[in-house]
Amino acid sequence: MPHRHPLLNSIDTPVDLRALAEGQLPQLAGELRSFLIDCVSQTGGHLAAGLGVVELTIALHYVFDTPRDRLVWDVGHQAYPHKILTGRRSRMCTLRQEDGLSGFPKRSESPYDSFGVGHSSTSISAAAGMALAARQHGERRQVVAVIGDGALSGGMAFEALNHAGALDVDLMVVLNDNKMSISPPVGAISNHLSHLLSGKLYTTVREGGKTALKAMPHLREFVGRWEEHMKGMVMGGTLFEELGFNYIGPIDGHDIPGLIRTLRNMRGIPGPRLLHIVTQKGRGYEPAEGQPVTYHGVTPFDRHTGRLIKGPAGSPSYTQVFGSWLADTADQDPRLVGITPAMCEGSGLTAFAKRYPERFFDVGIAEQHAVTLAAGMACDGLKPVVAIYSSFLQRAYDQLIHDVCLQNLDVTFAVDRGGLVGPDGATHAGGIDLTFGRCIPNLLILAPSDENECRAMLRTAYEYPGPALVRYPRGGGCGAAIDPAAPALAIGRGRVLRRGRHCALLAFGSMVAPALAAAAGLDATVADMRFIKPLDADLILELAANHDFLVTVEENAIAGGAGSAVAELLSEHAVVMRCIHLGLPDRNVEHAEHPAQLAACGLDAAGIAARVQAELERLGLRLAPAPIAV
Repeated sequence: MPHRHPLLNSIDTPVDLRALAEGQLPQLAGELRSFLIDCVSQTGGHLAAGLGVVELTIALHYVFDTPRDRLVWDVGHQAYPHKILTGRRSRMCTLRQEDGLSGFPKRSESPYDSFGVGHSSTSISAAAGMALAARQHGERRQVVAVIGDGALSGGMAFEALNHAGALDVDLMVVLNDNKMSISPPVGAISNHLSHLLSGKLYTTVREGGKTALKAMPHLREFVGRWEEHMKGMVMGGTLFEELGFNYIGPIDGHDIPGLIRTLRNMRGIPGPRLLHIVTQKGRGYEPAEGQPVTYHGVTPFDRHTGRLIKGPAGSPSYTQVFGSWLADTADQDPRLVGITPAMCEGSGLTAFAKRYPERFFDVGIAEQHAVTLAAGMACDGLKPVVAIYSSFLQRAYDQLIHDVCLQNLDVTFAVDRGGLVGPDGATHAGGIDLTFGRCIPNLLILAPSDENECRAMLRTAYEYPGPALVRYPRGGGCGAAIDPAAPALAIGRGRVLRRGRHCALLAFGSMVAPALAAAAGLDATVADMRFIKPLDADLILELAANHDFLVTVEENAIAGGAGSAVAELLSEHAVVMRCIHLGLPDRNVEHAEHPAQLAACGLDAAGIAARVQAELERLGLRLAPAPIAV
């Protein structure tokens, strides 16, 4: 690719970028966009958001002295161009792969990644903290937060705006409006006013006026309000002005000279500032421009045609199983409503949303609101189903406890991405939901071992007259045939799938399949526990009485997880026996393909078998196992 990107190949750090003439930057933008498409077409990842901020990324690193000036990206989906310009160009082919670059900004990866992200709406809070730290240290540096209009819907972003607007610190927020324009469309007059309002003359008059009117507070307040409302009439930034930010915009986020001129002007303005830019998601790549949602996060694809390269068709994913169940159940029960915090496609609600738009509620990136909204609906006779990723439910933990479970409300939680999530890495892993869920009174928790079990458990949870959580992994299951009429399960009852001797494997959810594969060569018993809360106490005590040791297996943190629940139950019944707990280690599991992650944690069939075999040998129970089917 060197011959296609000669200018980009000369950029190893932003220092090299800042040495370029401004007239060279449009060529650099074209090369950067082309290189980004090349890379993501090979590795997969987030594409459309990065294509939309190519010019902004160049302008920010061109104007500001990064990494001394701090640059904080919100969520990080759009940070691939930033990675390319900050010394990681040659490693982009390792993106989201084992031992490769993270798909998100990561402090340990580069000094240019000033804040690690992956979840939404954190940038303004983090940037405000950095600005305050600079003030405490007596250092002059700029801090810039880049946040999209979607991330701005998160309540935390408004909390940060409310606080940061009252701070006397040098903080700039760049609002990247790339979906639904908050203000009128960008035009020549708007751009001209933005450059004017960010310029030195206007700033001098504005600040000088404040000084002159210090002795006349009432007049000063009147003039300030007049200024805000005059700007609001032509610029649309009254809200941000009321919060204490000097609002500039909207301007064209693909106009490099305009961006540079405005950023330079705003760099010299003291205090909190907000620059509103308008960009096009997927800019410069026709397939992504036409389908920005599809090309938000992609598998590898054909760069020339845009055709996504997918593996051979297999069994439906757990997400698809949930989507089918939701739509089918809604056909039968008019009380059912579906709620998601901005994850309609990812959580499998697309079909339901089309079939029942009046019963579908996408609340934006507002997980806390989603859960309490469901609680309010449940209070007055609806049957809400909250579809949410495990790692996003963490953000609504208080609402889960206080607003739903404390009141024992009938809310069903369909928790996707339970366990490890492959290339998305530690930021999106759902490795602690069993731990934080099982300590909440009134909450029923289920984990399916296959697709049919998932459907049956969703029905069980929905029919349960209280809060219930069904936790399932990313991707597909074992290819089990699905019975749409599968009855609800008996609450708190597991099942034995294989009878053996010496060792009983108590497997939860996604770990049932590897436990069965491991047990075949060890003549071990395998139980599909089905429920994390309540546990099947009778089954556990029966297995304990008839085996030399127990092994619990879960794709969740060992600390406080399902295995801990088993140990607590044994202790409560005064059963003293060897109990080995297999699960996620007490460390962040970095991005890699999901099978590799499981193997590294000893949670594949070979890892489980090795741990059981070691215990058998220690006890002298079985020294020569049959070959293991992995």
